[in-house]
Amino acid sequence: MIIGAGVVGLGIAWRAAQRGLSVTLVDPAPGSGASHVAAGMLTPVGELQYGEEDHLMLGIDSRDRYPAFAAELRELTGIDVGYQREGNLSVAYDGDDLAFLRDQHEFQASLGLRTELLTGRECRGLEPMLAPSVRGGILAPDDGSVDPRKVLAALLQACADVPIVRQRAREIVVEGGRAKGVRLEDGTVLAADQVVLAAGSWSGGLDDLPVRPVKGQIIRLRSPRPFLTRATRGLVQGFSMYLVPRPDGELVVGATQEELGFDGRVTAGGLWELLRDARALFPGVTELEFAEVKASFRPGSPDNAPILGRSGTEGLVYATGHYRNGILLAPLTADAVAGVLAGGDLPEVARPFTAARFAPVETR
Repeated sequence: MIIGAGVVGLGIAWRAAQRGLSVTLVDPAPGSGASHVAAGMLTPVGELQYGEEDHLMLGIDSRDRYPAFAAELRELTGIDVGYQREGNLSVAYDGDDLAFLRDQHEFQASLGLRTELLTGRECRGLEPMLAPSVRGGILAPDDGSVDPRKVLAALLQACADVPIVRQRAREIVVEGGRAKGVRLEDGTVLAADQVVLAAGSWSGGLDDLPVRPVKGQIIRLRSPRPFLTRATRGLVQGFSMYLVPRPDGELVVGATQEELGFDGRVTAGGLWELLRDARALFPGVTELEFAEVKASFRPGSPDNAPILGRSGTEGLVYATGHYRNGILLAPLTADAVAGVLAGGDLPEVARPFTAARFAPVETR
């Protein structure tokens, strides 16, 4: 039984069913949470931060599974999930932003990553809509993007034979130190041999996990013609934002990061900040048609990395805490957790990300 039917839960259900396991999903509104709001950047190199080398290898492994993952979903469902590998461009608004990107490029190079430091003119050669004032940037040519809503649609169709219980899970039932099933909001108990906790930001309320909601507001615009070629991250006076184009003319602008608990309000201030910084980098963005604004909750862990694999409770498996990388890590998480459910172990690249890293040192 899998609690949560976002991109992570659906991916695990699909892969587990392929292995011949009997699967049930529990979610009051499948495909409607953070995965539905996400921009879909596949940028483990472009968004690399100091101290995140393990995160990097996990993200690269999952990013490189996307071509086969997308092709398999398209063959099975007929849905093109919008996978693109045009690279990721990070650009600097001013001199201080450029200094930060230069340091980041040196760090990327020290790890043997393929990136290119560009002048402002070279950035505008790749993306002509960039402002003349942009000082320079970094191109990470192996990064890309995908359309999360199409991924969700394809996974829901791929899981057409998987029962979905459209209620919220209230409790994981544990007897004799083993997970035995799930208690639903109406009090019904569904029995299961194994339970996967993939409830995103709500995971911490179902088990003793340090998972918190991190609010993100995001804007969708529309253009009659392509506005950008590739996912572009901008630094504007130290603040980071991104724009992700779709082949149909949609442009996703995101996203705020707010530690406000489960406060789902869309705020004027949040949207103003996004549009202000987007306009600083791409002046023409204000001429685009407004299509949608949404807020949702990323599941953040203490180190903002996922929590994967077996828990301390027999029969309970974790697949949560993906923070800003749920879409990126979906293929790897699906394969890895389905393997655990079938009796195997996590792949080596995922082993640093079990819940054991949060236990007291003497316990570990």
